[in-house]
Amino acid sequence: MNKKRNDKVDMEAAIMDREEAYKILTKYMKGERYLQHSYAVEAIMRGLAKRLAPEQEERWGIVGLLHDLDEEQCEWQEHPEVHGPTSVEILKKEGINDQELFDAICAHNPASGVKAHTNLQYAVLAADPMSGFLKAIAQIYPDKKITSVKHKSVNKRFNELRFASGANRDYMEAIEFTGLSLDEFIDISLEEMCSIADVLGL
Repeated sequence: MNKKRNDKVDMEAAIMDREEAYKILTKYMKGERYLQHSYAVEAIMRGLAKRLAPEQEERWGIVGLLHDLDEEQCEWQEHPEVHGPTSVEILKKEGINDQELFDAICAHNPASGVKAHTNLQYAVLAADPMSGFLKAIAQIYPDKKITSVKHKSVNKRFNELRFASGANRDYMEAIEFTGLSLDEFIDISLEEMCSIADVLGL
């Protein structure tokens, strides 16, 4: 584990690096679709960090990578409130003690009882549905490629509430609490997902 300390969290907590986060993720998550979603949110979070917290790009990426760690480990569809807190318990079992990370993971699912109030938390709340939303748009193109998706198409589909109705528009718009506009967020998300299109199978 990376032994560098973070003054903003418990001084006893060592911050994991991306390699350790990936090992934990793949220990508990096996489904390719879930893994690809995790990579997409990680990429978007890194893009947002470049604008909002450049010195914390890896940390924001790790939040994105691990935000759905418990996807295959709990009955979140029947009990949405356990999605997030179960990830925290997994991380604690793995020896991680990082309250900022725990709160950010839980904040991506307000049903967990943690409401976003920091830039990091608003970012993951917004990045989670945006990644799925952009994938859904890519799927309707003949080539099904994320590189074919244009900004204007995203805006159009955003206002068609029956399209990808599971992608929470309010959560995506929460990015505005960070000072970024929705349009800026769309551009960042598209750019970052395009940069790992092969990994995402898009």
